[in-house]
Amino acid sequence: MSDGVLMETRGAVGVVTLNRPKALNALNLEMCRQLHPQLDAWAADPAVKAVVIQGAGGRAFCAGGDVRAVAASVAESPRGEQERVSREFFRAEYALNHRIHHFGKPYVSLVDGVCMGGGVGLSIHGAYRVVTEKLVLAMPETALGLFPDVGGGWFLPRFPGESGTYLGLTGARCSAADAMWLGYGTHHVESARLASVLEALVKAEWGTGPASSVVERILAGFHADAGTSVLATQHAAMDRCFAAERVEDIQQALEAEGTAWAQETWATLVRMCPTSLKVSLRQLRMGRTRDYDEMVAVEYRLSQSMTARADFREGIRAVLVDKDNKPRWHPGTLGDVTEADVEACFAPRAGDEFVVSSN
Repeated sequence: MSDGVLMETRGAVGVVTLNRPKALNALNLEMCRQLHPQLDAWAADPAVKAVVIQGAGGRAFCAGGDVRAVAASVAESPRGEQERVSREFFRAEYALNHRIHHFGKPYVSLVDGVCMGGGVGLSIHGAYRVVTEKLVLAMPETALGLFPDVGGGWFLPRFPGESGTYLGLTGARCSAADAMWLGYGTHHVESARLASVLEALVKAEWGTGPASSVVERILAGFHADAGTSVLATQHAAMDRCFAAERVEDIQQALEAEGTAWAQETWATLVRMCPTSLKVSLRQLRMGRTRDYDEMVAVEYRLSQSMTARADFREGIRAVLVDKDNKPRWHPGTLGDVTEADVEACFAPRAGDEFVVSSN
């Protein structure tokens, strides 16, 4: 068994430690396959009252799904095996997110340091997210030729106003104060006190009442104000500029806005994968009226269509491998991405249906 994820029961608490600190605890296929059955076991065990998940190393909770490894495996696999590699990883990751979403017991994420992409998926679907002053929160997928997945089509539209659209398209990074304003963070605790939070949960007297009441009382005792959210001060401008149904109209609104924030945001969008931007905006608009389980199926289909495109491998090369941040997208501009191109990404493909189980 790999030590990429450590799992133990301490008192009445199941404790998960993501243990790939050199990789910023990026989530790989083996970790997903180990963690999912353990969550099933803890869910069925009446002696386990809550689960706590944390990251090792002090730099990151989880920097995301290990898409670099997926891209490398796809590139190195023989023809015919490439789809299997992508299918297995995303099916396992999304099934794990779904298990967390429907866990049924208090699930507490201690989110310290970097939390992006798949790390958001491991945390946002649980009931409690404790963030620290070291938090760097983001959904950076449009820079990688992907889309904000792990349930992003469901949770991003439920952030205040158009903030989720802004975050999903730009990959902008958020602080702890931003996370609290968004509703991602449920509690803010100093990084140095996280060990004490875990210890208090382990030593708690659970009694016969709701376990959630015990968790909430303990977390409230450690909670401290996170300060002013910069994101909140941009709320009105985000709502004006990101309300459109077309990415081209969002860019035009940013140009008309004319502020330094708008100019910087416009420049960011220009660097993102054009196909990813259009696919992501449609995904986020769909998610406004669909529940989480419906969006998981949509996102799994998108995961397969998007990772099959050359833009995915190019995004990984530019951002994570060569790190020149000079991707060469195809198509290269928004105007070159047709409605048919976008529609094709959402189209059903044989063998690419994701069926959720009801644990």
